[in-house]
Amino acid sequence: MKVKICGITDLTTAIAAVDYGADALGFVFAESKRKITEVKAKEIIAHLPKEVIRVGVFVNESKERIEEIASSVGLTHVQLHGDETTVFSESLSYPVIKAISIHDEQSLKTIENYKCEYVLIDGPKGKYRGGNGLSFDWNSISAEDLKDKKVILAGGLHDKNVEEAINLIKPYMVDVSSGVETEGKKDLNKIQSFIIKAKGSQTGGTRNEFIYTAE
Repeated sequence: MKVKICGITDLTTAIAAVDYGADALGFVFAESKRKITEVKAKEIIAHLPKEVIRVGVFVNESKERIEEIASSVGLTHVQLHGDETTVFSESLSYPVIKAISIHDEQSLKTIENYKCEYVLIDGPKGKYRGGNGLSFDWNSISAEDLKDKKVILAGGLHDKNVEEAINLIKPYMVDVSSGVETEGKKDLNKIQSFIIKAKGSQTGGTRNEFIYTAE
């Protein structure tokens, strides 16, 4: 199981997460308590191994600005967490992760519209578009809903429930931010515990086994 630690704001946490086995790190460039500057993100990314997926999180940002930041800091993927259209997501030159907040059946249907590289299914919107620590009813998702999608599961995950979530949803990757924090700061012990639980949750393949390869 692949793991993404989102909301990275310092080098110590980034390096520790990678050492513990994180496959991807997320850097938030939208309004958030975890928002990072381009200068800081570039500094951190410069110290990361090349195989680590480096994701920039944006909310209703212009294409030009997204491309500029991605190129400047060294992103490998772009995560769209706003009201971006399918046309917009397909216009970007970087692999796209489109986030969908799950709150009813209609929100599930929007997954079908996006032909991007990954679909991130998240909990309901809170104060911010993501990273609110809110989960959704995992039992409301069926295999048919996620057919032929590279699914990243987010929303309310932590080391006590990630195994259950993985077994129910069978995603390509799990994404966590607030679930590995203590008093609003990344907690290295929680990061390590989360990654151990996530990667030890399955010994077999996933629903997306045909693309279960290194990035």
